[in-house]
Amino acid sequence: MSLYLNDTARSWRCARPGGGARAFHEGLPGYAPTPLLDLPDLAAACGVGRMLVKDESYRLGLPAFKILGASWATARLIAARADLTGPLTLDALKRAAGALTLVTATDGNHGRAVARMAALLGLPARMFLPAVATDAVVAAIAGEGARVTRIDGDYDEAVRRAAADAAADPDAVLVQDTAWPGYTEIPSWIVEGYETLFAEITASVTPDLIVVPVGVGSLAQAAVAHVRGNALPTVVLGVEPDTAACTLASLEAGEPVTVPTADTIMAGLNCGTVSAIAWPFLRDGLDAAVTVTDADAARAVADLPTTGPSGASTLAAARALLADPQARARLGLGPDATVVLLGTEAAPAAQR
Repeated sequence: MSLYLNDTARSWRCARPGGGARAFHEGLPGYAPTPLLDLPDLAAACGVGRMLVKDESYRLGLPAFKILGASWATARLIAARADLTGPLTLDALKRAAGALTLVTATDGNHGRAVARMAALLGLPARMFLPAVATDAVVAAIAGEGARVTRIDGDYDEAVRRAAADAAADPDAVLVQDTAWPGYTEIPSWIVEGYETLFAEITASVTPDLIVVPVGVGSLAQAAVAHVRGNALPTVVLGVEPDTAACTLASLEAGEPVTVPTADTIMAGLNCGTVSAIAWPFLRDGLDAAVTVTDADAARAVADLPTTGPSGASTLAAARALLADPQARARLGLGPDATVVLLGTEAAPAAQR
């Protein structure tokens, strides 16, 4: 295990997230808060008072949380282009969308969520996937009606290809969940969309520890923003595959760095560059970051059978951190601690 700790994170503050995204999501067909499930046997094994998993295996008809960010960002960009006022509803967005094509790069669930929003609004969508994307992932995204291109390169190269594709088409908009200089507004809206998930959690429980899969960092940014913006006494732990630990490397370097990546069962976390807008939040507000192996994630999947490897990585991370007495002491995680794991995706069989 590689572990990074930031003892000053809990004193850092940021603006409190707004509630516009949650109001929008509540108006979508099929909206309901996803369940927060107790795991008493795992809590006992890890030496904590309570362990829960936020089960995102079915969110607004899709097998992952990503639709929260994709839907809100799409709504905001259409509203901005059409100068919409008043409540953002699907009917209003359909009327205002015009000749718009949604474009993104993805390693799976984000692209499927963007493709679903395009389908709901009657819009075309183009998706760029890295070479390691499986045939099942390609088929799931294509099944939403999107045009899929699997490139000969990694996730970062897929992002470059998607950005170039959108820039060359005046009717296209890039809906990407990572940011870089000059491209920040839409990724910021995606992060705003994820606030719904954390608002649902803390409406029921205030965790002592919340464990978040990182990837490019957008979900972790949303976790930090919710916790620090609301001045909650919660430790935020980010987890990455040991083969794609861009955030851990950046935290250790004190600045964003790009790392090479390799194939991993945690496909949704196979990212080599942290999002530019996420970085300040992770640098200043993330209490801890840890890496896990594919074997760690596979073991965790066996104990969280409804959750895929990227989501189950949170259990692997919690096990590693909570087994370290010095880390627990530094983070104030005693035997009565309440831990929330983000089960961000369904098991692979449920995603087809």
